Amino acid sequence: MLGIVGTVPDLQFPLVHGKVRWQGRQIRIGGHTIPVNRGTPALLAASSRACECTGGPEVYAFLVGDTGVGEGSRRLYRFLSRHLSEFDLQVLTFHYLQPDVDWHARVLFATQAMPQRPILIADAGFMYAAKMGGQSGSYDFFTPDVGELAFLADELAPHPFYTRGFILHQEHNVPDLIRQAYGHGNAAACLVVKGQTDYIVQDGTIAATVGEPSYDAMEAIGGTGDTLTGLLNAFCGAGFDRIDAAVLAARANRWTGALADPTPATQVPELIDKIPEAVSHLLDQKDDKG
Repeated sequence: MLGIVGTVPDLQFPLVHGKVRWQGRQIRIGGHTIPVNRGTPALLAASSRACECTGGPEVYAFLVGDTGVGEGSRRLYRFLSRHLSEFDLQVLTFHYLQPDVDWHARVLFATQAMPQRPILIADAGFMYAAKMGGQSGSYDFFTPDVGELAFLADELAPHPFYTRGFILHQEHNVPDLIRQAYGHGNAAACLVVKGQTDYIVQDGTIAATVGEPSYDAMEAIGGTGDTLTGLLNAFCGAGFDRIDAAVLAARANRWTGALADPTPATQVPELIDKIPEAVSHLLDQKDDKG
């Protein structure tokens, strides 16, 4: 199975875990139905829809309600630290959780007791906690946008809010930020840097860039970074090597735009609807090229 850990912006939402189903532009986990707009639900939906085409494992979610205060995140951290060893997962993606260095370390330690070491992907809050705790190198992938990459590149910033201005002003120079992040030991083995051009990086070297197809309207649609990470989760679980998985994820995310013909008013579920077609198109291309 492919594990995804994250939060739902609803304080009343309980801690739940289970297999994910896409149903009527919503996701279902056990007896719970969750609307998909952006955030972890968008990541879950994208991964689940892509797995329909790749024939990869099912998606399994670990979720809790949290609006940023952190109480729900701490409950989920505690659950994971105690129970991850009971799950056999090929890929484990961590998404929106309140950054907590101590709890992050406990959860990372718990992954070592799992039946097999999963491919570890960190985005958003968990990526922040990994960097803040000096444990970035334990991950196979980080998926930052350019602003988050600037935080990784700043060896002194204890939190994204404190990224130094002169580094933030280098956002136009992604290769230099990549060099700094790896130079300070703040990057995972691979990066997928999400932006107008997506950069795929392995061990500090830019292995590929993906810039097409490009739609300006996609920049205004909240959740497209979340769907890219969900697609990466699915392609890693389907057995592609890390760089191929990252390139396919970036291209598939863009092809959803080509197929949806988006405007700034387009919502992320409309893009998710196009994921099976986009993934099938790219896999057919790959087969044709041998």
